[in-house]
Order: sequence, then C-alpha cells, then structure tokens
Amino acid sequence: MFHKSVYTSRRAQLKKELGSGIALFLGNVDAAFNYGANTYSFRQDSNFLYYFGLDHAGFSGVVDVDNDTDYLFGNDVDMDDIIWMGPQPLVSELAAEVGISKTAPYGDLTSFVSKAVKSGQKVHFLPPYRGETIIELAALLNLPVQEVKAHASTDLIKAVVKQREIKDEHEIAEIEKAMFTAYMMHTTSMKMAQPGMVEQDIAGTIEGIAIALGGPVSFPVILSVDGQTLHNHNHHNILKEGRMMVTDAGAETAMHYASDITRTVPVGGKFNTRQAEIYQIVLDANMEVIKASKPGVLYRDMHFLASRVIIDGLKQVGLMKGDTDAALEAGAHTLFLPHGLGHMMGLDVHDMEGLGEDFVGYNESIKRSDQFGTAYLRMAKALKTGHVVTDEPGIYFIPALIDQFKAEGKFKDFVNYEKLETYKDFGGIRIEDDILITDHGCTVLGKPIPKTISEVEKTMAEPREWIKREGFI
Repeated sequence: MFHKSVYTSRRAQLKKELGSGIALFLGNVDAAFNYGANTYSFRQDSNFLYYFGLDHAGFSGVVDVDNDTDYLFGNDVDMDDIIWMGPQPLVSELAAEVGISKTAPYGDLTSFVSKAVKSGQKVHFLPPYRGETIIELAALLNLPVQEVKAHASTDLIKAVVKQREIKDEHEIAEIEKAMFTAYMMHTTSMKMAQPGMVEQDIAGTIEGIAIALGGPVSFPVILSVDGQTLHNHNHHNILKEGRMMVTDAGAETAMHYASDITRTVPVGGKFNTRQAEIYQIVLDANMEVIKASKPGVLYRDMHFLASRVIIDGLKQVGLMKGDTDAALEAGAHTLFLPHGLGHMMGLDVHDMEGLGEDFVGYNESIKRSDQFGTAYLRMAKALKTGHVVTDEPGIYFIPALIDQFKAEGKFKDFVNYEKLETYKDFGGIRIEDDILITDHGCTVLGKPIPKTISEVEKTMAEPREWIKREGFI
C-alpha cells in the first residue's frame, strides 16, 4: 500500500467533488473457480483500492461526505481462518493503515445504509460489474436487481474519473514497475518467435514471467500470427517463416497498476520487404503521435494523425490512392485500422472502463463518432498532465472485411482492391507504447522495448539457448 496520507487525501478530495451524501464502495469477494473452496486469484475492485487501499476480500468502505467521516466494514478472522491462512491483522489495524478510525462488522453495513436513506442522504455508488455486487446493492438499497445499474451515481462517476485520470508520482512509480515486467515479457517473446514454436509455449512463458515478477498479467495474453483478429486469445498455431507474430501483453504490479505493450515481429527474426514496408508505416504512426502528444491536444486528433500517416504510407506501397484528406473524411482508413488509437491506463489496463467509456474518454464537448472504426476510439478528449494513455496504431488485413467492403463498393476511389487481394494472407501489425503526458509533451514509460526494424532484428538474433535445450524446437 501507499502511505495512509495518500488514501486520506484521496477521500478528502472526493468529498469536495461530491458535495453531499455518502459514497459506497463495495470491495470484491472471492470468486469460485469450479466449486466454493477453489477460487480464482483474488482481484480487488480498483475503485476500492484507490480510496481504501486494502487488497483483501470481504471489505466495504463508506465515505460520508455530510459528516466528514470514513468507515471500513469488515469482519475479524476466526480460528478456522487462522488455521488455513495463518495469523491475520484485525480490521481496526488494517483501517489504521489507510487512515480510518471508524470500523464495524460487515453485517452492520445494512443498518448503516438504511439509516442514511431514512435520514435523506443520497447514497452514491459506481456501476457494478459482478453479480455478487449487484445482488448486494439490490438488498442494501431495496432495489430490483435488474434496476441496480440504472441507479449508479453519475455525480460519483464524474468525481472518480476526475481524480483517477491524473496519475501522481506514486502511481507512475508503480506503472514503471509494471513496464519493467512488460520489457521482460516482450523481449522474451521476440527471442522465442522462431519457426516450429507453438504460440502456446510463448504465451505461457511470458505469463509466467509476469507471475514470477510479482503480479498477474493485466489482461489475457494476446499472441498470434493471426494478428488480423484484434483480440486473438487462441494460441494453437505453429510458427512458420513468412508470418508476423503479434504479442499484446502486460502485467500488474502487486498493487495492481498495469502495463500494456504490443510488439509485432517476423517469425525467424528477419523482415521481408513486404513486412518491412507495412511495419514501418505503423511505426511512423506510433512515433508521430509521441512527437505530437501534449497537454491540451485532443487525443481524437492524435488518432486522426496516426490515420493520416497510415493512409499516406499505404499510398506509397500502392494499397491506397487518392486524396489523403478525402480518404480520411470518408473513413477509408478504417478498412485497415478498425479500432481507436488508445485508451487510458492505470489501476485498470483500460482505466476506469467499468465506469463507462463516455465518461472516461469523452465529455460534454467531445462526443463519440458513429463512423465505423472511429466509433471504437476509447479516448478522445483533451490530454492533461498526468494522463497515462496507450499509443497503439495498427494495420490489419482482415479478409472478411476486405470482401465485404469490396462487394459493397466502399472506398473504391481510395483503396486498390486488386493489390489488396494479395495481402489477405498477411495478418496484422500493431505497435503499442504507454505514454505519460508531461507539462510540455509526453514521455514513453518504461525501459525501451525494441521496436525499430533494426532493434527487433538484433534482439531476435539472440534466441534463448533454453528454447532448444528444452526441446521446444
């Protein structure tokens, strides 16, 4: 945990933003894997972590704005718990570590909330995403289960987003730890991308690195030579020369701050001419965004900057044609880039996505596009000092999408469909970095992970000896 002053300060700021009522933060509980006593690894709710810091199941917190008091509800362990888990701290001891003096048994939460409702206090809560939480909120607030989400507090959502979107020095330090793990994961993945390897061997190895360095992966590993499928979690392919392998992976620290990096490499370690041409376009888009990102700039404009670089690059290799501005306005680039440039990152790899993308990446003046592809942009609003966002342009050759757009006659003035037919076997390329917005620009977080063509080829020329020793190839 951070020092208790961090959490008391966060809760104090929340009270100022919220103004009145009580804010109810239900912590997560253990989730059964296949029967009650066999559970998944516990993951605390990120908002509970942000304000209360305790990475333990069975706790809930209340921020009472009207009475300027914070509460922690939870039960002390009994002897059965001690037998299975060893000695555990008292609830009062845990509360003191995060600057809270008011504690009560968990069962008292029901009467506490009931009393607040009867006294006319507004009970604020965030959108629940787990079934157990929905059921508990329904019972606490006397709401039908199906209506709970609709009663989530917009005022609390906006207040939390305003706080959590600006990362302080403590949070940046944690993200940097997650970035070091990502460095180890991705350089290992590069060195293992040799002909004859099975994707699962690589995916399992880099997930093991995340666990060994203190935290789980921040999301299920995406690793595939079928990179044209954006979130491809199948790992069954055997690697062959001539294919490109996408690895989109990151880790959490012990405090659950995330990293999220993507690299794409040629199987065997050498780019052929066609691969190098497309790769360099994506890299140029990634780098131009890094050069241009700074406070006050709309990240939506950074998305279109990357899109423009992609259009111009694809025109150079003969896959697109016509006027760049007209192609961009028409959305012709979405055939190759059917997703947004990036998203916020922090305690959640898609930071605060559970609160609603339109609250996190948009606001009253910046509205979501309804254009195909662009509509998937998660982050569009103006950048601020302290934002951490991903910069992840890509070019993808999706046969089904190519066939559909060609049959519909879409973008025929901008796309060379005849040449595009020869790229249906290509797959996809994505390059992703995590960037921190500073006072005058941005910085790429973490130890630099190879991404230029020469850097990637040099790294891949040093395959780990144990790959062969262990009989993978």
